[in-house]
Amino acid sequence: MFFLRICLMAGRSLQANLMRSILACLGVIIGVAAVVSAMAILEGSSRDMISRIETLGADQVFVLNGTSEREGGRAVAQMSLTPEDSEALANLSSVITAVPESARAAQIKYFEKNQSIQLLATNENYTIVNDYKSIRGRVLTSNDVIGGRKYCVLGYKVAEKLFGDTPAVGMRVRIEGMGFDVIGVMEKKGFLGTRDVDTQVIIPVTTGLERLFGTKYVQMIAVQAIDSSDLDGTMQEVKRCLRREHNIRAGKGDDFQIITREQVTSNVKDMISLFAIVLYSIAGISLVVGGIGIMNIMLVSVTERTKEIGVRMAVGARRLDILVQFVIEAGVISVLGGALGVLLGYAFTDLLENVTQILKTYMTTRGISWALGMAIATGLLSGIYPAYRASALDPVEALRYE
Repeated sequence: MFFLRICLMAGRSLQANLMRSILACLGVIIGVAAVVSAMAILEGSSRDMISRIETLGADQVFVLNGTSEREGGRAVAQMSLTPEDSEALANLSSVITAVPESARAAQIKYFEKNQSIQLLATNENYTIVNDYKSIRGRVLTSNDVIGGRKYCVLGYKVAEKLFGDTPAVGMRVRIEGMGFDVIGVMEKKGFLGTRDVDTQVIIPVTTGLERLFGTKYVQMIAVQAIDSSDLDGTMQEVKRCLRREHNIRAGKGDDFQIITREQVTSNVKDMISLFAIVLYSIAGISLVVGGIGIMNIMLVSVTERTKEIGVRMAVGARRLDILVQFVIEAGVISVLGGALGVLLGYAFTDLLENVTQILKTYMTTRGISWALGMAIATGLLSGIYPAYRASALDPVEALRYE
């Protein structure tokens, strides 16, 4: 009952100085909103990236161009993979097929309509390995690749934007100024790995490298293994084959890298952890600033209420009672600020996702609990010193204060 009276007195004190209480809450609101937003963005981005990576086949290993070497203090990638390497890998006993891939941003044009796309130069096995089907026309064939034909297969969104309800198959488009005949339109699929294939255009790897990219090297080779439970064995066989194809002598390092889907996932998690440290540090600074704001407001309150504290002590209030009252006031400010901060953070992340249409957010109970806990802890810690100052006042001196 006595504790309840102290709580009521703390509430009346906050209500009597409403503007000051609101200002004290504001720092906590912003800090908690920052923490909630950071957690929601990180959780949403993490889930989105990992779900995209999981669209890659568990039976695949990925061969990338080699480790970087230093030239004048700069890291330079070693371009070493060729379409011929993929043909050699496809003949291995542990491999079903191998798919060379090179991608770059490009522009596609159909009369006055123009669109930014991801241009993918690959072979006929790309759609087979990724279980990616056409809904109109056909996909690339080995004859298209061998002949270096100027054929293209449009992603779902590309065909929709350029042609609408008009049939796209048989039409002629221009990619980076070069004419291509549309031979097919792919199904709506979303992401394959980190690539949005609905905004992608597929062309023969021979055509892309020779006529558009101006290189003989590809960026990656996706290798589909016969036995997904023995990817280590497949990786060793791929390694031996490429070292032989590239004439790498014993003792020399590889000019390529081989990774699995699990390794890609692990790298993404490491990157997200790094971003988490940065975002949480910024959000933590916001909470610290909010805590300093509470401390300043409470110290001002102690100064303004010095005579009131003296009167209370004179009529029998203990120092502990004064201490508890001021701690409760700081706690109320932090709880209210935390609750409003959670609502503001939720609204902000929802708005951010809807406006950008790219960024994914996900609010978790754990994230909200952490944010509220940090807000309450910040408020209480910030209120302890002003509360101690108030309880330590000399009653006689406090009564004389003007």
